[in-house]
Amino acid sequence: MKKKLKQAMEIFKRKNIEVKGKHDKPILTDVIFRENNKLKPVVIFCHGYKGFKDWGAWEKMAEQFAGEDFFFVKFNFSHNGTTPQDPTNFMDIMAFGENNYSKELDDLQQLIDWLLHPDFEYGQHLDPSNINLIGHSRGGGIAAIKASEELRITKLITFSSVSDFGNRFPGEKEIDKWKEKGVSYITNARTGQQLPHHFQFYTNFKENEERLTISRAVKELKIPHLIVHGSNDTSVPISDSGELFEWSPFPDLLLVESADHVYGTCHPWEEDKLPIEFQYVLDHTLKFLKEDKEALLKKTASTDSSNF
Repeated sequence: MKKKLKQAMEIFKRKNIEVKGKHDKPILTDVIFRENNKLKPVVIFCHGYKGFKDWGAWEKMAEQFAGEDFFFVKFNFSHNGTTPQDPTNFMDIMAFGENNYSKELDDLQQLIDWLLHPDFEYGQHLDPSNINLIGHSRGGGIAAIKASEELRITKLITFSSVSDFGNRFPGEKEIDKWKEKGVSYITNARTGQQLPHHFQFYTNFKENEERLTISRAVKELKIPHLIVHGSNDTSVPISDSGELFEWSPFPDLLLVESADHVYGTCHPWEEDKLPIEFQYVLDHTLKFLKEDKEALLKKTASTDSSNF
């Protein structure tokens, strides 16, 4: 108990830092780490569609990683619809409508560059040679593409990730209606809000389709990739992670029996203890992150992914 209390006291948090984005809106960011003299591996967490950095149990996750001597970073994509004044509600629905995959990739790049800048305020606490990405759901696809094009990324972890952005769009008739009206709406089940998608979301994807093809990106990975999925995920089918496993050159697969899309968590999460499914995911993720990169590459290279 004394050890846990001591660790909690040592954990430093700075929330809602406004990192400059490329698209006229800030990237609201949290850093969480233990204040000691160790250089810590960096973990950057990317939230998913209709998500945000303070959703559910993400804060508890951050605290666990910080307690294990990781420099943990979570952030709101600049156009996710939240604001610096209200980072947990979709108050800026115009920004939500103007979001797209390219902007999210730009946000993630801005964040990586900010962390690794020589003048970064907390640079003395992090190991610039050990930068890791975790992405949940849509954020998993963003993290995978960025990991394939950013050579400073050491390991990739995807939670309940999509495997194809293209098949998330509606059929041809619906796209024609969307183009004609210029906007379509989706209901946020948690709040009941009608959230807009302007047609630029689709045109941006088509204009950048090669870059935004997750299969291409994952096949080009040169780093270890932990793929996590729950067997009862009704938001993203488990087959998406099966495809990621087939494509990834250095995959490690963790299937979580009876787990849903968010591993038993919900928003808000007000309990100290995490669901057994999510704790299982975090324990395995920490083990993966702590394992030597070269050892992981050798281990996964000898695995026959056709056995999935």
